[in-house]
Amino acid sequence: MKIERKDHPTNMWQVETLTNKEQILAFLQQDRLYAAYAIGDLEPSLFAQCQWFGAEDDGKMQSLALFFTGLNPPALFTMGDTDGLAAILASALQPKRAYFTCRAEHLPVVEAFYALDEVEEMFRMTISPADFYSASGPTIKLDLSHLDALRQLYRLGGGDAFAPYQLQDGIYYGVKVNEQLVSTAGTHLVSPTFGVAAVGNIFTHPNHRRRGYGTACTSQVVEELLAQGLDVVLNVNRENTEAIGIYERLGFLRHCPYIEVIGNRK
Repeated sequence: MKIERKDHPTNMWQVETLTNKEQILAFLQQDRLYAAYAIGDLEPSLFAQCQWFGAEDDGKMQSLALFFTGLNPPALFTMGDTDGLAAILASALQPKRAYFTCRAEHLPVVEAFYALDEVEEMFRMTISPADFYSASGPTIKLDLSHLDALRQLYRLGGGDAFAPYQLQDGIYYGVKVNEQLVSTAGTHLVSPTFGVAAVGNIFTHPNHRRRGYGTACTSQVVEELLAQGLDVVLNVNRENTEAIGIYERLGFLRHCPYIEVIGNRK
């Protein structure tokens, strides 16, 4: 599908569905840490839940969009030239509702096609073994036998980013008090094939906060991921200074700002 560029009327955007993992990975590697989630979605178990789209100009791919259906609402990741992204969203990719991850410069493009809920300004953070500071605590490793307890805990905080496959395929630690799970941290994805992992689903029961439980759980998850030689990232709201401080004390550094927002097609 060809779409004319507004700034260069003689040039045309070529929008196409992408299926070649090597081609997709080569584009994502331009900013590996910003694209960590998308890179992880190249794993076979996740790739089957993905739709990938690219926009080419003068024979070179300039923009990419990933639509991941494994969450509710489905996730939509954008990367690259804004005009190319506009061409993708105008033609090949038109979901009724999606949870967008995009850079700030992409937001006007998304807003042209979607009515947006409240925009969340985020930081993508990353950590290296040399920067990591371990935090101890009464943690236990979680498995599928803890699924119901995890779901119950996450309901207190929304739990929209958690799916059972993340527990089965990832790494989760928790803290129990009187046999009740009161704190946890885990992974949104772990990709041994492509060497990336995303820490997430960090939550502590409101009655058990400020005791270091969440920090200890996060530390355990990070330590195990780094031991596997993975590039580790996490996401945090830019206004959540308390959480940012905790992550920085563990050794995380800010990689880049970006946007998260739910949109409904206009």
